[in-house]
Amino acid sequence: MTETGIYGGSFNPIHRGHVELAERLCRDEGLDELWFMVSPQNPFKKSSPDLLNENIRLELARMAVREHPCLKVSDFEFRLPRPSYTADTLAALRQAYPDRLFTLVIGADNWLAFKDWKKPDEILSHHRILVYPRPGYAVEAASLPPGVKLTDTPLIDISSTELRRLISQGGDASYGLDEAVWQEIRKKGYYRKA
Repeated sequence: MTETGIYGGSFNPIHRGHVELAERLCRDEGLDELWFMVSPQNPFKKSSPDLLNENIRLELARMAVREHPCLKVSDFEFRLPRPSYTADTLAALRQAYPDRLFTLVIGADNWLAFKDWKKPDEILSHHRILVYPRPGYAVEAASLPPGVKLTDTPLIDISSTELRRLISQGGDASYGLDEAVWQEIRKKGYYRKA
């Protein structure tokens, strides 16, 4: 079976930290592939005025992974009811791809809120979960249930929120973005204040 990591998020925009983390997980955690699951509507995030259209975020994500063979970008959630609940997405993926084993990739911040997610027990019963460290969110590896692993990945201090703020003020966000993504954002004026 092909083990496929599912890394969901708004990716508004996708940045170097997302891609570096995904590469490390493919290399160190035995994932055959990792899919960035671009979420059209996250149930925990109120729609914000600086949330780019999902098709634009999808295209930027595809640009960011073009030179990374184990990384893919998926619009699977675009065809599902909104908002996008991870339990529903994973159930639909299991049905659509019975030949794949799906592993959920989430940050420590999301793991600490996991009990409040829709159907957390169902997710745990069907999927391995990889929890990556996030600054300011302490997760004890010894406290994790079977099938959940705290990854030994570096803390990457790049934030989509900070990148958007910088871009909106006319700053240089190239440090945090793939070059093609940065050039596209500049060319199209994404995140710039009107």
